Amino acid sequence: MRELRYPFRERAIRALKAGEAVSITGRIHTGRDRFHKHFAEGGELPVDFRDGCLYHCGPVVLSRPRATEDSTVDYSVLAAGPTTSVRENPYEPDFIARSGVRIIIGKGGMDARTLEALREHGCVYVQAVGGGGAVYADAVRRVAGVSLLEEFGAAEAVWHFDVVGFRGIVAMDSHGRSLFDEIRRFSENKLKGMIK
Repeated sequence: MRELRYPFRERAIRALKAGEAVSITGRIHTGRDRFHKHFAEGGELPVDFRDGCLYHCGPVVLSRPRATEDSTVDYSVLAAGPTTSVRENPYEPDFIARSGVRIIIGKGGMDARTLEALREHGCVYVQAVGGGGAVYADAVRRVAGVSLLEEFGAAEAVWHFDVVGFRGIVAMDSHGRSLFDEIRRFSENKLKGMIK
């Protein structure tokens, strides 16, 4: 298990290989369809993603009034499972190139253009377990804030999470390897052998 701590420096990210298990600790930010479209259309990033982590996730977050004076709302995360990443394929290569992000977390993999952007810019794609929303919520120790909540709604907003021990598998690395492609090729070859 490789331990990764924010900020996620390029050297440490480029040392990762597809198939390695990782445990992520530090600040991560969620972002889904509306966030990617917003960025692609020239919208400002709500935070600096350089050496950071983008999580394809629409969390279930409970809000309640906070008793202290430093904030009006307290948040607790009930579920924080990954959403399907393929929807972000049109946007992700440009986001990786322009933002300086080092880790993308999601489920299901991404396309060849995104894989090339990972290689070129020193970023990895980490596969999180689908259906593990409650487990990943346990890794969220604090909601540090939320951006674009009014504009996008809770599921599409950019949530800022401080996580400890958020686990996944490096499924696409910065050396051009994709476990998804390898499994697809293996399966195709097996199928060909079965239908001869």
